[in-house]
Amino acid sequence: MVGSQLVGRGIKNKAVLDAMRIVPRHLFVDEAFAGQAYGDSPLPIGEGQTISQPYMVAAMIEALGLTGSERVLEIGGGSGYQTAVLAIVAWKVYSVERINRMAVKARRILDGLHASNVVIRIGDGTLGLPAEAPFDAIIVSAASPEVPEALTRQLAEGGALVMPVGGENKQSLVRITKSGASLRRETLAGCRFVKLVGKHGWQ
Repeated sequence: MVGSQLVGRGIKNKAVLDAMRIVPRHLFVDEAFAGQAYGDSPLPIGEGQTISQPYMVAAMIEALGLTGSERVLEIGGGSGYQTAVLAIVAWKVYSVERINRMAVKARRILDGLHASNVVIRIGDGTLGLPAEAPFDAIIVSAASPEVPEALTRQLAEGGALVMPVGGENKQSLVRITKSGASLRRETLAGCRFVKLVGKHGWQ
Protein backbone atom coordinates (compact mmCIF):
# COMPACT_ATOMS: atom_id res chain seq x y z
CA MET A 1 0.00 0.00 0.00
CA VAL A 2 2.66 2.52 1.04
CA GLY A 3 5.00 1.78 -1.85
CA SER A 4 2.51 1.71 -4.70
CA GLN A 5 -0.29 4.01 -3.57
CA LEU A 6 1.61 6.61 -1.55
CA VAL A 7 5.28 6.83 -2.53
CA GLY A 8 4.38 5.97 -6.11
CA ARG A 9 1.98 8.91 -6.24
CA GLY A 10 4.21 11.53 -4.70
CA ILE A 11 3.79 11.33 -0.92
CA LYS A 12 7.20 12.25 0.52
CA ASN A 13 6.74 13.05 4.22
CA LYS A 14 8.65 10.34 6.12
CA ALA A 15 6.59 10.66 9.31
CA VAL A 16 3.35 10.22 7.35
CA LEU A 17 4.70 7.23 5.42
CA ASP A 18 5.99 5.58 8.59
CA ALA A 19 2.64 6.11 10.34
CA MET A 20 0.76 4.64 7.40
CA ARG A 21 3.00 1.57 7.60
CA ILE A 22 2.32 1.18 11.32
CA VAL A 23 -1.45 1.66 11.62
CA PRO A 24 -3.38 -1.58 10.90
CA ARG A 25 -6.07 -0.27 8.54
CA HIS A 26 -8.03 -3.53 8.56
CA LEU A 27 -9.02 -2.93 12.20
CA PHE A 28 -11.04 0.12 11.17
CA VAL A 29 -13.31 -1.54 8.58
CA ASP A 30 -16.06 -4.12 8.97
CA GLU A 31 -14.88 -7.72 8.82
CA ALA A 32 -16.58 -8.20 5.44
CA PHE A 33 -14.25 -5.56 3.94
CA ALA A 34 -11.05 -6.58 5.75
CA GLY A 35 -9.64 -8.13 2.58
CA GLN A 36 -10.01 -4.78 0.79
CA ALA A 37 -8.66 -2.64 3.63
CA TYR A 38 -5.33 -1.90 1.93
CA GLY A 39 -6.77 -1.29 -1.54
CA ASP A 40 -6.75 2.03 -3.36
CA SER A 41 -10.34 3.02 -2.64
CA PRO A 42 -12.66 4.30 0.09
CA LEU A 43 -14.82 1.73 1.88
CA PRO A 44 -18.24 1.98 3.57
CA ILE A 45 -18.23 2.01 7.37
CA GLY A 46 -21.98 2.32 7.95
CA GLU A 47 -24.31 5.26 8.63
CA GLY A 48 -23.70 6.49 5.07
CA GLN A 49 -20.05 7.22 5.90
CA THR A 50 -16.77 5.97 4.41
CA ILE A 51 -13.16 5.44 5.37
CA SER A 52 -11.11 7.47 2.88
CA GLN A 53 -8.70 5.81 0.48
CA PRO A 54 -5.16 5.54 1.91
CA TYR A 55 -3.74 8.04 -0.58
CA MET A 56 -6.24 10.74 0.37
CA VAL A 57 -5.54 10.26 4.08
CA ALA A 58 -1.80 10.58 3.46
CA ALA A 59 -2.17 13.56 1.10
CA MET A 60 -4.36 15.52 3.50
CA ILE A 61 -2.11 14.91 6.50
CA GLU A 62 1.03 15.71 4.49
CA ALA A 63 -0.59 18.99 3.38
CA LEU A 64 -0.86 20.08 7.01
CA GLY A 65 2.95 20.21 7.26
CA LEU A 66 3.10 18.67 10.73
CA THR A 67 6.40 18.44 12.61
CA GLY A 68 5.23 16.43 15.64
CA SER A 69 4.59 19.22 18.12
CA GLU A 70 1.13 20.28 16.98
CA ARG A 71 -2.32 20.19 18.52
CA VAL A 72 -4.60 19.00 15.72
CA LEU A 73 -8.38 19.27 15.41
CA GLU A 74 -9.95 16.55 13.29
CA ILE A 75 -13.52 17.00 12.10
CA GLY A 76 -15.31 13.81 11.10
CA GLY A 77 -13.32 11.17 12.97
CA GLY A 78 -15.41 8.37 11.47
CA SER A 79 -13.77 4.98 11.81
CA GLY A 80 -10.77 6.45 13.67
CA TYR A 81 -8.21 5.40 11.03
CA GLN A 82 -7.07 8.88 10.11
CA THR A 83 -7.13 9.73 13.82
CA ALA A 84 -4.69 6.90 14.49
CA VAL A 85 -2.30 8.15 11.81
CA LEU A 86 -2.53 11.70 13.17
CA ALA A 87 -1.82 10.41 16.68
CA ILE A 88 1.59 9.23 15.48
CA VAL A 89 2.61 12.35 13.55
CA ALA A 90 1.18 15.03 15.90
CA TRP A 91 1.51 15.79 19.62
CA LYS A 92 -2.22 15.73 20.45
CA VAL A 93 -5.37 15.09 18.44
CA TYR A 94 -8.87 16.34 19.20
CA SER A 95 -11.37 14.45 17.06
CA VAL A 96 -15.04 15.43 16.67
CA GLU A 97 -17.57 12.90 15.36
CA ARG A 98 -21.32 13.53 15.23
CA ILE A 99 -22.38 9.85 15.19
CA ASN A 100 -22.19 8.34 18.67
CA ARG A 101 -21.82 4.71 17.57
CA MET A 102 -18.84 5.51 15.37
CA ALA A 103 -17.15 7.57 18.07
CA VAL A 104 -17.50 4.77 20.61
CA LYS A 105 -16.14 2.15 18.21
CA ALA A 106 -13.23 4.38 17.18
CA ARG A 107 -12.33 5.01 20.83
CA ARG A 108 -12.24 1.28 21.51
CA ILE A 109 -9.89 0.60 18.59
CA LEU A 110 -7.66 3.57 19.42
CA ASP A 111 -7.42 2.42 23.03
CA GLY A 112 -6.30 -0.98 21.77
CA LEU A 113 -3.55 0.78 19.80
CA HIS A 114 -2.54 2.80 22.90
CA ALA A 115 -3.32 6.11 21.22
CA SER A 116 -3.41 7.97 24.52
CA ASN A 117 -2.90 11.40 22.94
CA VAL A 118 -6.36 11.36 21.29
CA VAL A 119 -9.44 13.09 22.69
CA ILE A 120 -12.76 12.19 21.04
CA ARG A 121 -15.81 14.42 21.31
CA ILE A 122 -19.32 13.74 19.99
CA GLY A 123 -21.02 16.73 18.42
CA ASP A 124 -21.38 19.11 15.48
CA GLY A 125 -17.94 19.27 13.90
CA THR A 126 -18.76 22.44 11.95
CA LEU A 127 -18.61 24.28 15.28
CA GLY A 128 -15.12 22.98 16.05
CA LEU A 129 -14.01 22.87 19.68
CA PRO A 130 -13.76 26.50 20.80
CA ALA A 131 -12.98 25.56 24.41
CA GLU A 132 -9.74 23.86 23.24
CA ALA A 133 -8.74 26.39 20.55
CA PRO A 134 -6.50 27.53 19.03
CA PHE A 135 -5.27 24.56 17.02
CA ASP A 136 -2.04 24.37 15.04
CA ALA A 137 -3.78 22.35 12.32
CA ILE A 138 -7.34 21.42 11.39
CA ILE A 139 -8.31 18.56 9.09
CA VAL A 140 -11.88 18.03 7.91
CA SER A 141 -12.86 14.64 6.48
CA ALA A 142 -16.18 15.66 4.91
CA ALA A 143 -17.15 18.22 2.29
CA SER A 144 -18.82 21.57 2.89
CA PRO A 145 -20.06 24.20 0.41
CA GLU A 146 -17.67 26.66 2.09
CA VAL A 147 -14.94 26.60 4.73
CA PRO A 148 -16.77 27.16 8.05
CA GLU A 149 -15.70 30.47 9.61
CA ALA A 150 -16.04 28.83 13.03
CA LEU A 151 -13.07 26.62 12.10
CA THR A 152 -10.81 29.30 10.67
CA ARG A 153 -11.37 31.33 13.86
CA GLN A 154 -9.99 28.39 15.85
CA LEU A 155 -6.83 28.10 13.73
CA ALA A 156 -3.62 29.31 15.38
CA GLU A 157 -1.31 31.86 13.79
CA GLY A 158 0.65 30.14 11.04
CA GLY A 159 -1.61 27.12 11.20
CA ALA A 160 -3.11 25.18 8.29
CA LEU A 161 -6.60 23.84 7.62
CA VAL A 162 -7.17 21.17 4.96
CA MET A 163 -10.63 20.13 3.79
CA PRO A 164 -12.78 19.35 0.73
CA VAL A 165 -15.00 22.21 -0.45
CA GLY A 166 -17.68 22.18 -3.14
CA GLY A 167 -20.97 20.64 -4.21
CA GLU A 168 -22.58 17.36 -3.28
CA ASN A 169 -20.89 15.26 -5.96
CA LYS A 170 -17.61 17.02 -6.71
CA GLN A 171 -15.24 19.05 -4.57
CA SER A 172 -11.76 20.49 -4.43
CA LEU A 173 -9.29 19.79 -1.64
CA VAL A 174 -8.23 23.18 -0.28
CA ARG A 175 -5.63 24.38 2.21
CA ILE A 176 -6.14 27.51 4.28
CA THR A 177 -3.07 29.05 5.94
CA LYS A 178 -3.55 31.71 8.60
CA SER A 179 -1.25 34.73 8.78
CA GLY A 180 -2.42 37.51 11.06
CA ALA A 181 -5.85 38.62 9.89
CA SER A 182 -5.42 37.10 6.43
CA LEU A 183 -6.25 33.62 5.18
CA ARG A 184 -4.35 32.25 2.21
CA ARG A 185 -6.32 29.70 0.17
CA GLU A 186 -4.81 27.09 -2.14
CA THR A 187 -6.54 24.43 -4.24
CA LEU A 188 -4.62 21.15 -4.00
CA ALA A 189 -6.62 18.58 -6.00
CA GLY A 190 -10.04 17.40 -7.04
CA CYS A 191 -11.81 14.99 -4.71
CA ARG A 192 -15.13 13.52 -3.63
CA PHE A 193 -16.21 13.19 0.01
CA VAL A 194 -19.39 12.60 1.98
CA LYS A 195 -21.24 15.70 3.23
CA LEU A 196 -20.15 17.66 6.27
CA VAL A 197 -23.44 17.82 8.18
CA GLY A 198 -23.97 20.55 10.75
CA LYS A 199 -24.86 24.17 11.44
CA HIS A 200 -22.12 25.53 9.15
CA GLY A 201 -22.17 22.69 6.60
CA TRP A 202 -24.96 20.73 4.93
CA GLN A 203 -28.22 20.70 6.86
